[in-house]
Amino acid sequence: MRWCLALLVCCFLAAVNALSSSGSRLLVVLDESTEKSAYSTLWSDLEGRGYDVSFESPKSDKLSLFQHGERAYDHLLILPPKSKGLGPNLTPKSILEFLNKDGNILLALSGKASTSSAISSLLLEIDINLSNDRSAVVVDHLNFDTVSAAEKHDVLLLQRPGPLRPDVKAFFDGEGVLALPRVAPQILSSDSALVAPILRAPATAYAYNPKEEMPAAEDIEATGSQLNVVSAMQARNSARFTVLGSVEALEDQWFSASVKAPGGKKTPTVNREFAKQLTAWTFKETGVLKVEKIEHHLATEGEVAAQDLNPKIYRIKNETVFNIEVSEYSYDKWVPFEVPGEDELQLEFTMLSPFHRLTLEPTSRTETSTVYSAQFVTPDQHGIFSFRVNYKRPFFTNIEEKHEVTVRHFAHDEYPRSWAISGGWVWIAGLWSVIGGFLAFVLVWLYSAPAADKVKKTQ
Repeated sequence: MRWCLALLVCCFLAAVNALSSSGSRLLVVLDESTEKSAYSTLWSDLEGRGYDVSFESPKSDKLSLFQHGERAYDHLLILPPKSKGLGPNLTPKSILEFLNKDGNILLALSGKASTSSAISSLLLEIDINLSNDRSAVVVDHLNFDTVSAAEKHDVLLLQRPGPLRPDVKAFFDGEGVLALPRVAPQILSSDSALVAPILRAPATAYAYNPKEEMPAAEDIEATGSQLNVVSAMQARNSARFTVLGSVEALEDQWFSASVKAPGGKKTPTVNREFAKQLTAWTFKETGVLKVEKIEHHLATEGEVAAQDLNPKIYRIKNETVFNIEVSEYSYDKWVPFEVPGEDELQLEFTMLSPFHRLTLEPTSRTETSTVYSAQFVTPDQHGIFSFRVNYKRPFFTNIEEKHEVTVRHFAHDEYPRSWAISGGWVWIAGLWSVIGGFLAFVLVWLYSAPAADKVKKTQ
């Protein structure tokens, strides 16, 4: 009976295990306990997906992102505080250190109150700029909810994002309308390759402080697609930082609300499904890549023996095969990874610079992975070379693989003989013709006696 009970406990723990590939410990930082009830559906959804959710106030003395030098939590969800800062234990420096230690962060903003200087300085570190007016919100007079924002027009109605780029799989697409009340505008830096927009404002939107008079057209800071509603930053260590411009979009009332666009019909919102997609990507339930196995060997017919896999030394002009097996994590399981759109997974065979840059083509598939392969001839150059796969794309974790091998010259007994080279036959014939002519001359000279001199006879 005891072993049956232990088996049931193990099965229960496996069933409630978090879907995230990087852990289940989630810390939620919110100002007051009274706010917790406004997001009850979000907490139940996260707990239903296996997260161990903890709640702390930014002013709490117990709040600490680290314990004994290691992360105390795997993920961090920050709701906008009502005070000017996030408290002494949640400084921008500690949050960035949490990010550098592979922690994932979802930061929600709100247009109901001005954004604190601590949050503004934190976002500047990841190349996300907020409006100069910290009380500004995004307003759109054509895409708003006529039920809840008939006068202020500050509840945006947006379609869920489709494919973000033609070469990147979309993790946030789908049908339906999102209701985003009082969005705090974000402006991305054009110089950063790590930050990407998830959801942009419509072309008719602009940033505006409702407490002030309507500004002139030339005084408006940003409009249209310059404004981002949801932004994402994936660090070089593949840790994720997502900024949601409207924390109110996560409240229970907007998960089950019905909205109406100007001249349209009432439709239910899809905020709940979008919140699931957003938290799933941020907390690494989607878009996570893993290299299962890498093999390289000489090109041969039939199966390759185990001892012939991954040799340390190749010879110049060897026909070589390279295989890499890649998996993608999708919510609760590993699935075969498919390169999205017209994108390519590439292999570089490089010394100081690439001698070959080849597209890896899918050759086979297992239940959990796809095998990509490339075949090439090693260059006519000896030295230390590397097989390199460097795949870095928005919304996917990075793949960086490097395997060094030595490429040697031909050995003295590996060069082809002269008679095997058809271009050398002329020179071989010339050589033997000289040798033959010399031997013929010697034979003729040896066997040709000189004529005898005639001697006059005297009496």
